[in-house]
Amino acid sequence: MPSEASMRENAEAVAISALAFIAADPELLPRFLALTGIEAGSIRRAAAEPGFLAGVLQFILAHEPTLMRFCDESGTPPGEVGKALKALPQGDDSYDRST
Repeated sequence: MPSEASMRENAEAVAISALAFIAADPELLPRFLALTGIEAGSIRRAAAEPGFLAGVLQFILAHEPTLMRFCDESGTPPGEVGKALKALPQGDDSYDRST
């Protein structure tokens, strides 16, 4: 069974890959920046903030066609993106569930 540190490292790698995918897409990047309120020049600084990488994965997961395209291009199984989100700081998705 992988350690918590190993799981987090893998999750960070998935999120960084997702960020590169977003940054390389001329349609996704402006939408990501608009939704997050981050300026393009501030992405590196923002990426060091807790929760940023989880936000990247939430952005990918929020739109199934984007998720599937990311998974196809990166070779990442769709289920791994959700697992990665949960392994990151502030990646708890429990707020999405009704009680």
